[in-house]
Amino acid sequence: MLDFSKNYFELFCLPVGFEVDSNRLADRYRELQRAVHPDRYANATEQEKRLSMQGSTRLNDALNTLKKPLLRAQYLLELKGVNLSAKGASITDSGFLMEQMEMREELAGIKGQADPYDAVASLMNRIKSNIQGLLREISEQFEADTPQALMQAQETVSKLQFLYKLSNQIEELEEELDDAL
Repeated sequence: MLDFSKNYFELFCLPVGFEVDSNRLADRYRELQRAVHPDRYANATEQEKRLSMQGSTRLNDALNTLKKPLLRAQYLLELKGVNLSAKGASITDSGFLMEQMEMREELAGIKGQADPYDAVASLMNRIKSNIQGLLREISEQFEADTPQALMQAQETVSKLQFLYKLSNQIEELEEELDDAL
C-alpha cells in the first residue's frame, strides 16, 4: 500500500521542484498503480479494499497535480507554506492587468469579425506564448527558493490562473462557433 504521509513528489520518488521528469513520473505511476489498483484486491478484506481505493485515488490526484504546471506550482507553494488564499495574493503588475483587459475585449469582439476562427487562433497563440513565458519565470522563481522568489511565484501563479481561464473561455467560444456552422 501507499504511504499516505508522503507528499506527491516523494510518492513518485521525484525531487521537490517545479521541473518534473514526465517519463519518470509516468513510469512510477504505472508501477504504483499496479500495486494499489482495486482489481488486485477483489478478494481482500473490506479494509484492504478501502485502502486500495484510497491509494488509487491519491495516486491519481498526485499524478494530475504533478502533470499540470499550474496545479504543480500551486502545490509547491502550499508545500513551502505559502497560503494561496491569503488576501495579499493579488496581481500588482498593472501592465499584465491592462493586457488582460485588452484580451478580454478582443475575445468579446471575435464573433463579429469577418474571420472569427483566425481571430481565435491569433488570440490563443498569444495566450500560449504568455503562458510559456510565465512557466519559465516560475521555474526560475522556484529554483531561487528565496522568500522573495516565492512571493513572486505566488503572483506568477495568479497570472497563470488568469491566462488559463481566458484560454478555456476561448475554447468555449470556438465550440460555439463550431456549433453555429
